Amino acid sequence: MISSLFPRSDYPTLAGSVYLNQASLGLVGRPAVEAMHTFLDDVARHGNRFMSDRDEVAYFEALRERGARLLNVDTGEIAIIGSASELLGQLPYLLRPESGSAVLAVASDFPAVTRPWLRLADQGGCAVRFVDDAPSVDLTDALVDALDERTAVLAVSQVQYATGTVLDIPRLREASHAVGASLIVDATQAAGAIAVDASAWDADVVVCSGYKWLGGHGGVALAAVSPRLLEEAPPLPGWMGAPEPFDFDARRLLLANNARRFTQSTMSYVSMAGLAVALDQLLALGAAPIEAHCNQLAAILTEELSALGWHPFRGSNDAAAASHIVSIAHPGRSDEVVSTALHEHDIVCGTRGGRIRVSLAPYNDESDVRRLVEALGQGG
Repeated sequence: MISSLFPRSDYPTLAGSVYLNQASLGLVGRPAVEAMHTFLDDVARHGNRFMSDRDEVAYFEALRERGARLLNVDTGEIAIIGSASELLGQLPYLLRPESGSAVLAVASDFPAVTRPWLRLADQGGCAVRFVDDAPSVDLTDALVDALDERTAVLAVSQVQYATGTVLDIPRLREASHAVGASLIVDATQAAGAIAVDASAWDADVVVCSGYKWLGGHGGVALAAVSPRLLEEAPPLPGWMGAPEPFDFDARRLLLANNARRFTQSTMSYVSMAGLAVALDQLLALGAAPIEAHCNQLAAILTEELSALGWHPFRGSNDAAAASHIVSIAHPGRSDEVVSTALHEHDIVCGTRGGRIRVSLAPYNDESDVRRLVEALGQGG
């Protein structure tokens, strides 16, 4: 029996259901929840009684240090933002691709990655070209082949949210560098489940939401911003990005000399408290054991389901198949109908791209996979 890596008792949801949907709204463990309650009860509800202006500015630093270890960059390169979309939406106006250039993306990628560039294209700033994620094609190869001298930006998710396809980011960095293109990576469906090394990747920006695989709640995200972009002013600067935010001066654009300049304003400090504790758990365990754990569970899942006519988007022998996101389909079954039936069995999975998306997390164990297989075998 494959046991969970985190205590299942820290996730009350698991007492009454099988939860295989961390890739959407993930479960938040008891330690993070308790940290959030403590902050709310002891600090937040009391206004400035126990958090001075100086305390508020300093409050970001504990999370910034953990984010730096998670993404493997210097602390000064970590921006704490309200959401991944908050920074992704500014990148077209930060990178400013020349008119007539192209942005390369994946056609089925998460819309937060592509829509800012589509908006720029609507204004005549660039063209957006797409590559399809097909099971018979290596997506990294397809992107490398599509890069050319016109490409100004390559914007991708490290792990594709709907299919679980994993991109080879070092290869993409090498290929994009060869044509002079910037590289943007959304690691939201990767960080916390597999290794993320923003320093080795030398990407211009790596962003990651604070919920899903990181085990936090919404309202906070992390970004690793390259030193070359830290020389630029944010297109949408906020008051909190100043060197001394509470030295208010409405007449001058004052920016911190590191990634703090991308923090716009007061945000969900409650979520920051929970995320810091959730990251402590992930960092103590490490990415390798989590990936190995999910690999074991995914192997059981795909082997058992193949006998029932269910097939993954990418086979287990495909190097580009994620272990923690397994997208499955059956030629004679509707994903929506199956999802509804699974809910009746108290099994929660996602539906993305016309397929059932199974998310495997550290709190899952072999019994969760067995229950899903059993339910699908019964017509669920």
